[in-house]
Amino acid sequence: MKAIVLETIGSLDGLKYVENRPVPNPQNGEIRVKVSAAGLNPVDYKLTLGWGDVNWSSPPVLGLDVAGIVDSIGEGVTKFSVGDRVYYHGNLSKVNGGFAEYACTDENSVSLMPEDLSMLAAASLPCSGFTAYQAVVKKLRAERGKTILIHAGAGGVGGYSIQLAKMRGLTVFTTCSTKNIDYVKELGADFALDYTKDDIYVKIMTETQSRGVDYIVNTLDRESATKDIDILAFHGELAAIVEHPDFSRIRFYEKAMSIHEVALGGAHLNGDLQAKRQLAEIGDEFAKLVVMKKIKPLSIKKIELHEVPQCLAELERRHVAGKMVALINDAE
Repeated sequence: MKAIVLETIGSLDGLKYVENRPVPNPQNGEIRVKVSAAGLNPVDYKLTLGWGDVNWSSPPVLGLDVAGIVDSIGEGVTKFSVGDRVYYHGNLSKVNGGFAEYACTDENSVSLMPEDLSMLAAASLPCSGFTAYQAVVKKLRAERGKTILIHAGAGGVGGYSIQLAKMRGLTVFTTCSTKNIDYVKELGADFALDYTKDDIYVKIMTETQSRGVDYIVNTLDRESATKDIDILAFHGELAAIVEHPDFSRIRFYEKAMSIHEVALGGAHLNGDLQAKRQLAEIGDEFAKLVVMKKIKPLSIKKIELHEVPQCLAELERRHVAGKMVALINDAE
């Protein structure tokens, strides 16, 4: 089959387009999916650099966000049948990911797709959408009438976090570059802060009369997560997507704050069956929100499978707003 294989770890140059990758067979508890579309995410290029110290059993096919049709089922599978339309966020430690014509995954973390959700839209949702849902809804439990800062609002997690926060009745601050100000406002942001021109921390403290914000979704790095603590309101909460704040630089107990860790991959890696099922439940709920038009899929750039490596390089440079999705087998 056609696939993008990570032959060597260390850079994006290790990704190779091949046409002779063996079609994988589903193991016990797994389904095999004929992939219609696969979404690209920052974690994909990070894995090529050795992020996460994953010990793959063989050169892997990457690609965590998958939409397609169940093609075969392994022993013990009870949730799905051949022909079902499904989408999911995959296990980064496995070798049969979505940048290929066929992929295999544990049935427990997979969601059945509504008929009126396209394969293209579905493949754009899992990593960024589920992360945003876990941060805003499950972890922060963000309440109506409060304030939230969402970093990188033009990105995947940021864009869905903005929409979820507005759906829950919050006042939304977000950061972006000059060219994306109109885009994040279209998503619902009340305040678009241009990080190339403004001191976003001064701006937020001014707009909140020095109170700070109730919630923060940090999608960036340790340094910004640490600085975020200064603009948290009393009893404020921070959801860390990429890195924790530097705890050695934080004065605890002054704000009675809460810091939450958000990690979709943990649902696959910690061995907790219920955690995998909760991931599928988030997929069920998120798909409903999209079909009901409460959440709008982000702008999508369609690409071909062989273009995945160069497009991941664009993601690494953070030159992308919205989502890039590879069309593979008869994507809608």
